Amino acid sequence: MTDIRQVLKEYWGYDAFRPMQEDIINAVLAGKDALALLPTGGGKSICFQVPAMAKDGICLVISPLIALMKDQVQNLRNKGILALSIYSGMGFEEVRKTLQNAAYGNYKFLYVSPERLETGLFLEYLPLMKICLIAVDEAHCISQWGYDFRPPYLRIADLRTYLPNIPVLALTASATKKVQDDICEKLAFTSKQVRFQQSFERANLSYSAFNVPSRQNKLLEILQNVKGTAIVYCKSRKHTKDVANLLNTNGIKADFYHAGLNNEERSNRQESWINNKTRVMVCTNAFGMGIDKPNVRVVVHYGVPDCLENYYQEAGRAGRDGKRAYAVLMYNDRELDELMDQAGIRFPDRETIKKVYIAIMNALQVPAGYGEGNSYDFDLVSFATAFKINILTATYAIKTLEQEGLILFNDSLFKPSTVVFQCDKNLLTEFEQQYPAADPILKGLLRSYEGIFDFPAAINEAQLGKFISKSTESIIKQLTRLQQLGLIEYNKQKDGPQITLLLSRMYADSFMINLDTYLTRKKLFEERVKVMVNFTKNKTGCRSQLVAAYFNDNTVKHCGICDNCIDLKNTPLTIADFDSIVTTIYAAIMANNISIKDLLNNTSKLEKEKRWTVINYLQAEEKIMITADGHLKVNK
Repeated sequence: MTDIRQVLKEYWGYDAFRPMQEDIINAVLAGKDALALLPTGGGKSICFQVPAMAKDGICLVISPLIALMKDQVQNLRNKGILALSIYSGMGFEEVRKTLQNAAYGNYKFLYVSPERLETGLFLEYLPLMKICLIAVDEAHCISQWGYDFRPPYLRIADLRTYLPNIPVLALTASATKKVQDDICEKLAFTSKQVRFQQSFERANLSYSAFNVPSRQNKLLEILQNVKGTAIVYCKSRKHTKDVANLLNTNGIKADFYHAGLNNEERSNRQESWINNKTRVMVCTNAFGMGIDKPNVRVVVHYGVPDCLENYYQEAGRAGRDGKRAYAVLMYNDRELDELMDQAGIRFPDRETIKKVYIAIMNALQVPAGYGEGNSYDFDLVSFATAFKINILTATYAIKTLEQEGLILFNDSLFKPSTVVFQCDKNLLTEFEQQYPAADPILKGLLRSYEGIFDFPAAINEAQLGKFISKSTESIIKQLTRLQQLGLIEYNKQKDGPQITLLLSRMYADSFMINLDTYLTRKKLFEERVKVMVNFTKNKTGCRSQLVAAYFNDNTVKHCGICDNCIDLKNTPLTIADFDSIVTTIYAAIMANNISIKDLLNNTSKLEKEKRWTVINYLQAEEKIMITADGHLKVNK
């Protein structure tokens, strides 16, 4: 086994691990199942990539995010590490050749989307692979009680029957105690399991929330006062464009980003922002996953997210360089009221879900009893218009169908063009002699893409055209002709949303969903929304503590730099006063059935103000309640 510090230095260029990384790696190398809860930017990938490089064999990485999967594979290849990926939407032959390479090649990582795990083809090749570690990224997706449940994750535990002695490392940035327990249970962790949780403290990050009449003016004020790179999160694609236009009109260089843009547009805009050519990225939550830009000075939420998990991850993209940074949340009361009503929209009734399911199957022309494993291009807007279904209703019904394990919807699935030769080299030589006009493109393919005889190579028609001095249109025509002649298999680029059927189409009278779990998920959604609303409206508690406590981290001290801590500094109430009064209140409640009037008796005006501030804070946090007769009571 190679020394892990040597691996870290050779491939990543670091002399030392970040806090907790080495402990996690050593636990994995000792054969233990491990859950690692590392906040955004905490270096999760190192925790499975380093031990995999230190051991013989290949690491199986399970991830639901195709874009992130591709980025990590490319980053590993850039380091000279052989890595592969399999995800929904890939053709049978492409998957088969990928699995052959994983089984017989010298590859170190195989990234797989969870819905691919139970296919007959994958299970056929699994025994041929020397798996040394199973890494489950975004592990919170396995829990029905979390904010991003994905049913295909439930199949991961079945791998353990095929790989009984292989350790599992589950990684996530945000999971409550309930979800953490669920992850370990659903992944069938052994009794030797270990858990690691980094502190949620971000000492350099200042959280604040503003109830503002004009978000436009407040945003301009923030960006004029806080210099440097920024992200502005919006809740709709239209808002991203409108806000970017607003900023550019006011002399602030900005661009917008969402999943509706094609892959080239997204890549170019992301690169421009990363390289500081664009100062502000105005985006939906499609932006930011897997991007580690350390010098983001401010993250602004132009609208309130529906849960603290999402807010924490997105806000946490600010200040990764350790310097002072700001996470600003803008809201108004009407928005919070609408958020509290979202459960009725997000969780449509059974008949509505059934109606949308049947409409999708009809739109895709899938007969009953067929379709399992097939992928189809799917334009949500066109579908909703054609079948006269409200687009929000369609969106959330599709989300439910995903959570029920019936379909998988990729809002933006980019698949580059691929080419693989279908003939041997002798036949190719004969062909070149008979058709000399094809020589340039054939030579261009062979010189540009290594292994193209054995494996579908991702190609770029425009780059290939420049290489052999031909137009992109000419390259596409020639490749199409070579495919017609049977020399190559050419799959053109796809850059749009797709639906994959995880189960064959159900007959109308047999359609069913698990209503008990569905209603439980609805209730938990309502609870998460309530937490988010309370966090937003809270005017007394340290925001760093509020975030950390939600994730079961009660070690974080008052940050001193959030809006509430700053307000507290501007009052006569010090942190020491605050802690002392909390102790006094709890002691009084436990000793007597005390009223607020009795608690405030015989105190000075200043002391009364201090006690009222603390009482309001404890009440807002639901740590105490005031009964109808004015007495204080501890919430249990």
